[in-house]
Amino acid sequence: MNQIISSSFVARTLAVPYLGLYGACSSAMESLAIGALLVDSQAANYVLCGAVSHNSTVEKQYRYPVEYGSQKPATAQYTVTGAGVSVLGSQAAGPRVTAATIGRVIDMGITDPYNMGSAMAPAAVDTITAHFRDLQISPADYDLIATGDLGRVGFDIATDLFKKHNIEMPEKIFTDCGLLIYSEDQPVFAGGSGCGCAATVTYGYILNKLKEGALKKVLIIATGALLSPLSYQQNETIPCIAHAVAIECCQ
Repeated sequence: MNQIISSSFVARTLAVPYLGLYGACSSAMESLAIGALLVDSQAANYVLCGAVSHNSTVEKQYRYPVEYGSQKPATAQYTVTGAGVSVLGSQAAGPRVTAATIGRVIDMGITDPYNMGSAMAPAAVDTITAHFRDLQISPADYDLIATGDLGRVGFDIATDLFKKHNIEMPEKIFTDCGLLIYSEDQPVFAGGSGCGCAATVTYGYILNKLKEGALKKVLIIATGALLSPLSYQQNETIPCIAHAVAIECCQ
C-alpha cells in the first residue's frame, strides 16, 4: 500500500493540518485562543481560525424542524446563519491577540434548551472574573467587553451576577454578540445564538472597529451550552463553558 501513495500526495495532506474543535457556541474563541498559542509558541506561522452555524440545521438537530411549526417561548434564541474566520500570523500587521482565559464547565441545573441564556450566563461571569483576577486588571482596561450569545435573558442575568460579585461592569462597554447581530425589529426572540454568532460579530463588526481605531482593546467571551439532542430529551442538565480572548489594536 505504501507504494501506491506518492510522496507528493503525502506532502500535500500533511502540509495543512486540521484541528476540529467543539465547545458548542464557544468554539470561535476556543479556536482563536489555541491558534494564538500555536503562533506564539512558533509551532505555526499562520493559523486559520473559524466557526460556522446554520439556523435550519440547529433547529432540526437540537429542537424541531422549522416545518414542524413548533411554538417557542420568549427565552428562546435564534441561531445565526453565518460564518466568521480569522487568520493569525507571526508577522501580521493587524490587531493582535494578547491574552486568553480558558473557562471551566459550569452546570447550574438548567434543563430547558429554550433558555440557554440562563444556563450560560454563570459560565460567562466565571470566566470573566477569572480573567480579571489572573491578569490583575479590571473592566476599565477594555473599550469593549462582549459575551458570545447570552441573548437578552442571559445578558441581564450576567449583569446581575456582576453586581452580586461586586464587579463594576460599565453599561457603555458591556454588550453581547447575540444582541448586536440582529436589529431590534427582527423576530429573534431573546437574540442570536450559535457558533457563527460570536464569530461573525467579532471578525466582522468588532475587528473593523479595531482597524478603524474606534476601539483599542476588546475582550470577547464566547459562551457555549454543552448539550446534545439526547441529553435534553432525557431531561439532563445543560453544562456550559466560556472562553475569553483579549484583542488589541495594532497601533
